[in-house]
Amino acid sequence: MEGSINGPSKKRVAVVTGGNRGMGLEICRQLAAHGLTVVLTARDEKRGAEAAEKLREEGLPDVVFHQLEISEPTSAARLAAFIKDKFGKLDILVNNAGVLGVTTDVGDPATLQETLAGMDGMERAEWLRQRTTQTTQDAEDCLRINYHGSKTVTEALLPLLRSSSDGRIVNVTSAWGLLRYFSGDELRRELDDVDNLTVQRLDEMSALFLEDLGKGNGALERRGWPADPVYAAYMASKALVCAYTRVLAREEGTALRVNCVHPGYVLTGMNDYTGVLTAAEGAAAAVAVALAEKGGVTGAYFDRTELGASFV
Repeated sequence: MEGSINGPSKKRVAVVTGGNRGMGLEICRQLAAHGLTVVLTARDEKRGAEAAEKLREEGLPDVVFHQLEISEPTSAARLAAFIKDKFGKLDILVNNAGVLGVTTDVGDPATLQETLAGMDGMERAEWLRQRTTQTTQDAEDCLRINYHGSKTVTEALLPLLRSSSDGRIVNVTSAWGLLRYFSGDELRRELDDVDNLTVQRLDEMSALFLEDLGKGNGALERRGWPADPVYAAYMASKALVCAYTRVLAREEGTALRVNCVHPGYVLTGMNDYTGVLTAAEGAAAAVAVALAEKGGVTGAYFDRTELGASFV
């Protein structure tokens, strides 16, 4: 179920990954409410089609669905072909899809909000941490989806984005992807050296993280990765997303604006609804960067809508 909009679009066209629920659905809703044509993508075809139909029933007719498995190049290529055929261009890509890369046990979902009532964001995060573990498979999925998946979709859609008069890429990231969480100076310096960093090297670092994780016995700490026993893979994956954002911004120059956004601690299924911001509030930050006035920054990190001083 891909929708029925055909032909070159006079409206701006946006793609949102992970758009069938939570913050991704809200990003689609807000972009469509601003008058854009929105391609809502999701891995699950039934849920994605239902989400797009829901938005159309709300009075947002220019929302269409296309199935996407972000870590599969062939799936990303099919999405690119669909957009080229239907719209002839792409103006905005929001890489929202992601996973926390952990296994959680929060007990009875029906009583969760009652349990969390009165806790601030830090207390909620700690409560979740105590009920969270990370397996090797969790970590592999985290890097595959958060970093490699975002890169796969971006590379497939880059030719269409380059054809826009004001193309933008917004990568949803996390404050946990900042380099302050890396314990080693050498890794921090390399990831911060955007003038010399390459995508090939980022791919190598992704593989190296998983190799060190598999070794155990303190290998992560010795190399200088984030040493968090639960969220190390998530931190590494988002740091790689931030670095990829900067490398791509350098390569594309002013022709394409590429930025990343930390939306805050949002109530989503990814964190078992332990966040403090609503999905709409989190989405508003990504949408604000996506729709910022022409000619702004590129290769930057936004903490919600505030421009960060650095990625460190």
